Parts: sequence; structure tokens; C-alpha cells
Amino acid sequence: MDLSALNPADLAFSLIVAATPLLFAALGELVVEKSGVLNLGVEGMMILGAIGGFATAHGSGSLALAALAGAGAGALLAALFALMTQYLMSNQVATGLALTLFGLGVASLVGQGYAGQTLQVSARLDIPGLTDIPVIGRLLFGHDPLVYLSLVATALVWWFLNRSRAGLILRAVGENHEAAHAIGYPVRLVRVSAILFGGAMAGLGGAYLAVVQTPLWVEGMTAGRGWIALAIVVFAAWRPWRALLGAYVFGGVTIVQLNLQALGVAIESQYLSMAPYLVTILVLVVISADRARARLDAPACLGKPFYASS
Repeated sequence: MDLSALNPADLAFSLIVAATPLLFAALGELVVEKSGVLNLGVEGMMILGAIGGFATAHGSGSLALAALAGAGAGALLAALFALMTQYLMSNQVATGLALTLFGLGVASLVGQGYAGQTLQVSARLDIPGLTDIPVIGRLLFGHDPLVYLSLVATALVWWFLNRSRAGLILRAVGENHEAAHAIGYPVRLVRVSAILFGGAMAGLGGAYLAVVQTPLWVEGMTAGRGWIALAIVVFAAWRPWRALLGAYVFGGVTIVQLNLQALGVAIESQYLSMAPYLVTILVLVVISADRARARLDAPACLGKPFYASS
């Protein structure tokens, strides 16, 4: 194995790209869970966003339209989740799992006509004079707009949750929905808004994956990234900046295993492909070991249904 073939700058660039869809999905789910709702349908929303973004980019060649289509597709599935869990009072865990399977099935059906097709969408921001700076120029100024949007989104989510009145209300609903309802806060409206935001972010992450990171349509291309995003939220202890760190850590694991396969490491490729998911499981086990701390970090009403009392 020749490690000299690895270019650290290229690895760092690829890591940022790999982390971006995870970050979008994790930020969306973090807001959803802060409102007290557990949405396990992130994988389904990501794959719907992926096919929505890919189909739109294939027809228009526009990254902006693809991002909007992906976010819209994710929000549409999230709206179904909101209807079933907030108004029809279905079980949140079962509904999320069912919608994940539903999203995978719909994406497979719609994507049949795009199987194996590639995209040629111009996405990079090349800033004259800055992008050409050795090493750091490409890392800091050579990405597509959605990478920078993910960083801005992290800051905005932090500000929303910690500095805005609406964010305070959302956190209050997640901590004690009965008390929030008693003082007049619209619990269902807050939760539905959070669910729609989470779905749009997951769909945006899926669109980024299909249009920018891997501009090729393959059935099931999210490959468990929605589940990793769920793990990142727990890893981050429901804090946006830690979610950013978590996304980059898990994105880095993915890039490392891909590069090890390319270098022909004497380990079966199937074992290397399992690496990101094994790390996800190990992280969850370590975090769950300290149950008292986990209970303090998690919103108190996470996963609990709200029954409005007139």
C-alpha cells in the first residue's frame, strides 16, 4: 500500500463534500427533535430529495432548482408524517419507519428511467485570485454554494434555538408540551413547522448527494445516510455546532474507507464498506452508556404524543 498516493488536500476537500448531506439532514432532525418529535423517516426523505433533485437537475441543469426540488420532496413526505403523528396520532416510531420504506419505494419507481444516468451540473464557486491559492484556496473558496449554505444553516439554527423567541417556544414545547399548551403556545403548529423544516433539510441533503457529491442516479444511493444523520443528532447532544463536528467526523470515516479500498488495502471491501455504520453503532453505544447524561441532554418530551385538552 502506497500512502504517498494520498493527497491530504484532496482528502480534506472530499471530506467536506461527504459531510455536507449529513449535516443538512442532521440539522433538520435536530430541530425536529428539539420540538419533542422523533422522526425516523429521515432516510426516506433524503432519498425522495435525491430523486427530486436529480430529476430536476437532469431536466434543467440548474443546481438551485435541484436544491429547491429536493427540499420540496423531503418536505412533502414530512407533511405526511406530520399529518399522521400530530393529527391522526399514529405512533411516531412506526410512522417514521413506514415512511422510510415508502420513500425508498417511490424513489425506486421514479428513478427507473434515470438508472445509470449522470449529470453535468456546474456547481463550484471559482473565485479568481482566491481559489488559486495553494492548498487552502481550493479548500476555502472552491466549493459549491450548498457547502457554504450548510455552514450558514448551522449558525442560523444555533441562533434560532438559543437567541430567538420562536426558538425558545420550540424548546419549551419539546421540554414540556403540556405546560407550553397551558400558557397558550400552539404546540401542534410548532411541531408541524419543525417537521416540515426537518423534511426540507433532509431532502436538500439528498439532492446534494445526487447532484453534487455523486452526480449519478443509483437505486438506494443514500445507503443509510439518514440513519447516520439520526446518530449524529444524538452524538451532538442536540447542539448545532456539535452536529457540524459529527457530520465531518462521520464524513471523514466514509472518505477514509473509500480511499483505503482504492489503495487496495488487504481487507475485504465489504468490511471497509461497513466501517461508517460500525462507527455509528459504537458511538451510540458509548453515548448510551451514560444514561443519566443522555436524559439530561435529550428533550424531555421527545417521542411523546401530545393530546390537546381544549
